[in-house]
Amino acid sequence: MGISLDGLRDKNLMQLKKLNIALFPVRYNDKYYADALSSGEFTKLAYYSDICVGAIACRLERKEGGSIRVYIMTLGVLAPYRGLGIGTKLLNHVLDMSAKQNISEIYLHVQTNNDEAIAFYKKFGFEITETIENYYTNISPPDCYVVSKLLPVSAAKK
Repeated sequence: MGISLDGLRDKNLMQLKKLNIALFPVRYNDKYYADALSSGEFTKLAYYSDICVGAIACRLERKEGGSIRVYIMTLGVLAPYRGLGIGTKLLNHVLDMSAKQNISEIYLHVQTNNDEAIAFYKKFGFEITETIENYYTNISPPDCYVVSKLLPVSAAKK
């Protein structure tokens, strides 16, 4: 069985919406979906034998000084399909895209009790860099960690 990645477009946006409802305790607004669409190659749907089973959705942010950083808004895989390398393939895609585009930083927020996600990101060299209290509303615990990874940037622009 192959795992394939597909870009996000208007015509498959509903797939991402359905996944998010199944995966996350948070409801995402129109800005989330607009950011996901405008991130281009940084948002991908994952298919396992033609079934949409996971996704990574990112937002590109311009920092002071003009450099770009990647914010992973969501990364999730439906429970029956976990452990097959789908999340790894999604995250590696974004890491590869970031390296190709000379992006030096990738970060995300993780609920403080989400040990599975924290362990997953640590495998890829992400570190907890900050704790934010009361980041989430309507879910418990409301606190999150900021988890980030700095990427080596080549001096010469490609």
